Amino acid sequence: MTIPRTPTQPGTPPEAEGRRRSYARAAADESLEDYSLRYAPHSFRRWTPLAVASTALGGIAYLADYAIGASIALSYGFTNAVASVLAAAVVIFLTGIPIARACAANGIDMDLLTRGCGFGYLGSTLTSVIYASFTFIFFATEGSIMAQALQRALHVPLPVGYLITTLIVIPIVFKGMNWLARMQAWTQPVWLLGLVLPFVALAVADPGAYSRFAHFGGTGGGAGGFSWYGFGMGAGVALSLIAQIGEQADYLRFMPRKTAVNRRRWNLAVLAAGPGWVVIGAIKQLGGGLLAVAALGAVGEARALEPIDQILHALRPWFGGVALPLAALFVIVSQVKINSTNAYSGSLSWSNFFSRLTHRHPGRVWYIFLNCGVSLLLMELNMFSALSTLLGFYSNVAIAWIGAVAADLMISKPLGLSPKYIEFKRAYLRSVNPAGFGAMIVASAVSLAGFFGAFGDYGKAFSPFVALALAMLLNPLIAFATRGRYYLARPNPLAADDSSETRQCVVCAGGYESPDVAGDCPHHGGDICSLCCSLESACGEACKRGEAAEPVLMGMPAMRG
Repeated sequence: MTIPRTPTQPGTPPEAEGRRRSYARAAADESLEDYSLRYAPHSFRRWTPLAVASTALGGIAYLADYAIGASIALSYGFTNAVASVLAAAVVIFLTGIPIARACAANGIDMDLLTRGCGFGYLGSTLTSVIYASFTFIFFATEGSIMAQALQRALHVPLPVGYLITTLIVIPIVFKGMNWLARMQAWTQPVWLLGLVLPFVALAVADPGAYSRFAHFGGTGGGAGGFSWYGFGMGAGVALSLIAQIGEQADYLRFMPRKTAVNRRRWNLAVLAAGPGWVVIGAIKQLGGGLLAVAALGAVGEARALEPIDQILHALRPWFGGVALPLAALFVIVSQVKINSTNAYSGSLSWSNFFSRLTHRHPGRVWYIFLNCGVSLLLMELNMFSALSTLLGFYSNVAIAWIGAVAADLMISKPLGLSPKYIEFKRAYLRSVNPAGFGAMIVASAVSLAGFFGAFGDYGKAFSPFVALALAMLLNPLIAFATRGRYYLARPNPLAADDSSETRQCVVCAGGYESPDVAGDCPHHGGDICSLCCSLESACGEACKRGEAAEPVLMGMPAMRG
């Protein structure tokens, strides 16, 4: 179904009227679409920094942290768990700072940022799949945790529970940022109470649990001391969460413009809602290890990995028979909060992936069903039982991607090896840029070889760190070797314009702010919005022919303020 064509506006070329693009109803409704494939205009960024940060932090309500922390602690003991979780948190925090600031300042998501940070227009399609994989892997993980709670509390069979956990988030995600913001705000008090209560109850009912955890050497009967192998393996699992910054960026792109008045609030909000999520995440991972060790003797090793049993064991001395419904309520609320974010971010990523490959965009909402369907399949295949192995494998690829993007922002751009501004529009980008794309491929290949044993046990344990180091080293080296010529296909005459002034797209006749417009499209004979440019299949990229391949270094206006 298509919406009626927008009436011809003054100044529209007569020949453009006959080829005007009209979008499917879902794709045309920005209350559903949330600028899924484009720059988020200043006119849409109407939330306060606090409101955006609060909504973004609502997306870290997941309980996979509990399962991850429990898995590391039970496998490698307390000392290695603490060291690996904290080391991973430092890496995630430092790489997340430039990414969060760039997305918030420029009104773009992780996919658009990746395009302009060394991957190119088509090169970033692979990272869209990597990011989509993150969302459905963790959707399946969180859905499994919620299904376990439904089984314990209501005796719902696991396969049915998987289906319920999938279907329950679709109506929320369908309506986009407005409904997500409301849901996160309404459920925040229940989640915060449920987050703290088990640890308070455990401290009162079983204070010795904290001491037992501090001396726990792992279920293998180890002495509990530090080992490089245990540290590396544990950090690899914890580092799989590095791609979470992409989900934070999906909210941060709606940050209002930074001004002299809101500068301090803006900076704090971006720091807290961007890389700051990992501070709470690391505490939750260690808390999951504590709860697992406390419950180990009562429920056994397999069930000690499940958050519902961890929380139930901690609450039962205080609440008796009411502990089960309370624990189940907390799990359900937490999983609805995070899986709404997973499904939302997944729909954005799939939209970007398929729009570039097919030059079609039926609307973000249709990709919700794709992401949820893949997640449901993983749940039915019992992915939860192989969680540590799967996350250890995934972390190698995700770290190479994030490392390459972070290196471009922290090293290549300040040194002038890449353009100072973030260019995301097809009209100005090369298809593939070896600086980021090549760095990610090489780093992933080497680290995955290590993960599968090519360099011995320690090579496997430290393969994620190899991925990070190689990606961050290779990005600026390749940019230097190629003199940055693969970043831009041609200069962007509007690069310095970060105003809210709108320009009319010659194809769809919509009004778009300057950062979302490519000027003077030779195929259509006028300005074209970024989405119409992405979906154009007949132009042969005429705008890029004959242009010099040298980088064009301009100011980064979106970072001012």
